Amino acid sequence: MSRGQFYLDKSNAKLAGVCSGIADYTGVDAVWVRVAAVLLTIFVSFITIPIYLATAVIAEPKPHYLYSDADEERLLRRMRRRSGSKRSHSDRVYSDLSDLDTRVRNVERYYATDSSSSSRLAAEIDSLR
Repeated sequence: MSRGQFYLDKSNAKLAGVCSGIADYTGVDAVWVRVAAVLLTIFVSFITIPIYLATAVIAEPKPHYLYSDADEERLLRRMRRRSGSKRSHSDRVYSDLSDLDTRVRNVERYYATDSSSSSRLAAEIDSLR
């Protein structure tokens, strides 16, 4: 299953962005990747240090345009992970549309139940008329 290209994730980096890039590539939380890297270095072999440095030098940084916000990033990761599963294309599309429908419903519910937001929104609409 192809997950796309590996990039260094400098926006979430602690050192060079290798662990955060691996986390982004695999969909695992960056904290767990960092813990695994430290444990591998301490208990298995110090070869992880030259591998880390070589990856930091060779890999390309993640382009800024790739993701615009955290919600979009999570949605794209879920879609990427699902594309490798055995489900049919129509099932994946239906699931993604259900996710979007839920998000829209939550926004509608927020504006429908919050009276101060509704009155503020109504006032702004009236001022535009």
